[in-house]
Amino acid sequence: MAREDFSFFHTLRVRWAEADMQGVVFNAHYLTFFDVALTEYFRALQEKAGGNPGIGGEDLFVAHAELDYHDSARYDDVLDIGVRIERFGRSSMVFRIEIFRGDAHLISGQLVYVFTGQDASDRRPTPVPDRFRDLVAEFEAVTPET
Repeated sequence: MAREDFSFFHTLRVRWAEADMQGVVFNAHYLTFFDVALTEYFRALQEKAGGNPGIGGEDLFVAHAELDYHDSARYDDVLDIGVRIERFGRSSMVFRIEIFRGDAHLISGQLVYVFTGQDASDRRPTPVPDRFRDLVAEFEAVTPET
């Protein structure tokens, strides 16, 4: 995806501890970057919703993670991480996450989250609430698939 396909970005700077002996970001750190950006995406949704993003007490868990490496980030690079919900299933959400350094497209990824009820211990899928789908559609200015 291109930068203009995202309405939400989180910016972070690569820290010394995230670079490996080759001088580039160690590959596993990109999933941490995804998680940080996803947390900020949910924070922005919560702010837009006046404190209630349409998920109250329910839980989410990752069912699938995928990354494609196009180029490497290095220590002290400033990265822009784009997050959007690419599509909804009945009880799942597919997040598209892309990492950019300026105009350079470094990483493409996808995270599939499954929505569960308030008792997440059984990890039983529960339909994504319509109020959450509606909020995402407004936030991203797209119509989510059902």
